[in-house]
Amino acid sequence: MNFNQVMITEEEKEALLSTLHKRFKSNMHRHPNHVWEDVHARIEGRADKLWSLNEMEKTGGEPDLVSFESGSGLTYYDCVAESPKGRRSLCYDAKALASRKENKPAGSVLEMVQEMGVELLTEEEYRKLQEVVVMDLKTSSWVLTPPEIRKLGGAVFCDRRYGVTFLYHNGAESYYASRGFRCFLDI
Repeated sequence: MNFNQVMITEEEKEALLSTLHKRFKSNMHRHPNHVWEDVHARIEGRADKLWSLNEMEKTGGEPDLVSFESGSGLTYYDCVAESPKGRRSLCYDAKALASRKENKPAGSVLEMVQEMGVELLTEEEYRKLQEVVVMDLKTSSWVLTPPEIRKLGGAVFCDRRYGVTFLYHNGAESYYASRGFRCFLDI
């Protein structure tokens, strides 16, 4: 997809910026070294990034700026409590989708990640985000699968139960109504 050609309307842009601003103010612990005016100035003119953020929002991710280190980098992560509703019931990748002969899901995680112009969380990033946002207490989220596991037909996902973040495995072709994926976007 050519993200230079992707645009959101002025109305969508204003609604998204308003939502992001409210979420930013309500969750200052996620980004203590940032001020909204600087963030706003940096993202306002980036049509490609605004489009991707809007996709994160539309699919239920509730993206918010999360700062793990001091610095000027801006990274938006899905901060919704449970796996985003608009990104569930997907198998892991196109190969897994093609392998299903019956009861195919609507799509795959890696295809949707690419379409949205975002990045899938790794296990390490998922665990780090769990330190800031308690999430997936009832759902689970696919994470980027190491190639050696994927080569053998598997894929991995995480969730949080009993105050602990767990990593599990499944066949890459599997899909569940309670499993989606979380992503991030560098601005």
